[in-house]
Amino acid sequence: MTKDRQCASCPALVYRDNKTGLCKACRASRTAHVATTPAETLDIDREKRRLTNELSTLRATYKEALTTIDRQEGELRTMNVLEQGRDTFSIVPKKGRGTSEGTAVIVASDWHIEETVGAETGGLNVHTLAGAKQKAVRFFQSALRLVNLLKQDIQIPTIILALLGDFITNAELHGGDNAEACSLPPTLALIEAQNMLLSGIDFLLTNTTANFVIVCHSGNHARTTQKIRFNAENGHSLEYLMYMCLASIYRNEPRITFIIPEGMHSYVQVYDTTIRFHHGHAVKYGGGVGGIYIPVNKAIAQWSKARHADLDVFGHFHQMRDGGNFLCNGSLIGYNAFALSIKADFEQPKQTLFLIDKKRGRTCTWPILVGDVK
Repeated sequence: MTKDRQCASCPALVYRDNKTGLCKACRASRTAHVATTPAETLDIDREKRRLTNELSTLRATYKEALTTIDRQEGELRTMNVLEQGRDTFSIVPKKGRGTSEGTAVIVASDWHIEETVGAETGGLNVHTLAGAKQKAVRFFQSALRLVNLLKQDIQIPTIILALLGDFITNAELHGGDNAEACSLPPTLALIEAQNMLLSGIDFLLTNTTANFVIVCHSGNHARTTQKIRFNAENGHSLEYLMYMCLASIYRNEPRITFIIPEGMHSYVQVYDTTIRFHHGHAVKYGGGVGGIYIPVNKAIAQWSKARHADLDVFGHFHQMRDGGNFLCNGSLIGYNAFALSIKADFEQPKQTLFLIDKKRGRTCTWPILVGDVK
């Protein structure tokens, strides 16, 4: 085969049997399309951009696939290591309660049983005398349930029941300003409160074998004077009279010991923990940004200069707070006009139970929820 004729486009020679009549260079030149108009140039650029985007997407997908493969291979290696390193040991149920011991402390305060709550809280809370009785029943029932739960692991030979005051609101307080909110006069309200406490104490005595220490403190509502008289507070307190009556009723019950202090504070030594009980109205709280924490800690620091306590337990502020070195009890009445006035956080009706372990100190603190479940 010889080159015996000229290319149709150039002087180059091509083979005789070349059907195109073009040399190799001319054929390649004609195969590549050369844009001759702006529209053709735009179409070519669009096609290049599309191909570039497709290539970028493929590269990203490929990179993500490689990352997924590396991760899955790592997880597979970890699973193999965990499977090969499996070596379990047996855990058996704890036998009995052993010699561990604790003292449960049940805190009751701020019941305000005869006060009616409703519209003044914007519907956030409702409280009546009948409702207070139901809440008191739930309080003692739930307290017993928590004690029995704790008794599954430890012995609880002694229970402290702290009655920290304000069980009534007192319609005669502040010149009778509370009369509109109260469904009973103070003496009748006090009788109702005493009956609720008697019923609860009898219930705990019947359903436990523990001994009871009942710590009693007067609140600031059951007083017979318009202003608080700290020097002779008990002498003007209807609750102090109620506590003395309770102590007389149970005077022949060997399982109960009453502590009814003459002063503002009482101190109870529970193993290595000294507890200072009081109502809490001596703490001056002005609705500050830090809540009750700052004024309470300032008061505790001053009181402890005279006599040290590891834990202060009080009520009065209608809000359950655990400050580490203090426990503030909630209230049975729940959110009311008083809580609004001191700018307290909204809180459901609740009381408090905590445990002092013989070896570990305070180990748990639980709210006792007494409100209706809606």
